[in-house]
Amino acid sequence: MVTAVRTARTARNGRDHRPVWERRRLTLEEFLTLPEEKPALEYDDGEVTQKVSPRARHSALQGDFVEMVNRRNRRRKIARAFPELRFGYGGRSFVPDVSVLTWEHIPRTPEGGLADDLLMPPDIAVELVSLEQRVNALVRRCVRYVALGVRIALLIDPDDRSVIVFAPDAAPTALSGADEIELSSVLPGFKLTVNDLFKSLLVA
Repeated sequence: MVTAVRTARTARNGRDHRPVWERRRLTLEEFLTLPEEKPALEYDDGEVTQKVSPRARHSALQGDFVEMVNRRNRRRKIARAFPELRFGYGGRSFVPDVSVLTWEHIPRTPEGGLADDLLMPPDIAVELVSLEQRVNALVRRCVRYVALGVRIALLIDPDDRSVIVFAPDAAPTALSGADEIELSSVLPGFKLTVNDLFKSLLVA
């Protein structure tokens, strides 16, 4: 998720007590020295924005998507999904709601363990629309992901139960209902319909 820079906070004495990233544009080097915050900060062309705190529907869709991808692909060493994984690439630093990495792209330590820093775009990046967000801003974000090298970007909207798929050299595709979300170029044999995805929102 991505949202606009926070509203200004100025003390009664006139002093500006906002964080430095709210007061001026930063270089990437300056951004990387900032302490981690929750929700996470992101950096794009000098502007720092802060993600929106997730609510129930967002958390359910995010968690179930990660679980579905990992259940069908992790054991076979095809791919692994991560929630809120930061990637830095092309002078930018983003935190998609879900990132999917093919097995060879998972960052590793010299000892073969999982490394913390992802210095390349994920193979699949997922953004979920929240109430506080503008869909147009998220569309632009998904377009940016693909331009940076993401193979598939998904924009999931819980309100109208739809998914928009972004891919290189292709027009965005809007899906709903029984439409299949085509992910086979990254996850061979993985099948998921829009209806399957939104089963996360059912409370039996």
